[in-house]
Amino acid sequence: MSAETPSPAGDGPPGSGPVFFERRELDLILRVYGRMVAQAEWRDYAMAGGKEAAEFAVFRRSGDAPAYRIEKRPALQTRQGQWSVIGEGGVVLKRGRELAQVLRVFDSRKFQVVE
Repeated sequence: MSAETPSPAGDGPPGSGPVFFERRELDLILRVYGRMVAQAEWRDYAMAGGKEAAEFAVFRRSGDAPAYRIEKRPALQTRQGQWSVIGEGGVVLKRGRELAQVLRVFDSRKFQVVE
């Protein structure tokens, strides 16, 4: 292997490759997604990885704008935390350093999807 061969995502220093979700992170996110699908709240999802962030977007109906976005931004880990849940209109509903803690926003009894 030459010194110029790029390393897989997540193997080098921050910023050395695209940001995407690890298997453990996807497992946590997909558990919440499955629960919300079973409750008929969500119907579709999309994932995207990029240079600065990875995004998991959920939709109430196919073709709609995302109802919620779960973002991973490693550059914010030491500040307000790399994880955030963003609602419609770009409102940050929860932010933190631990994914499981951030996903608890969907466990709240007060939380309801409003159409």
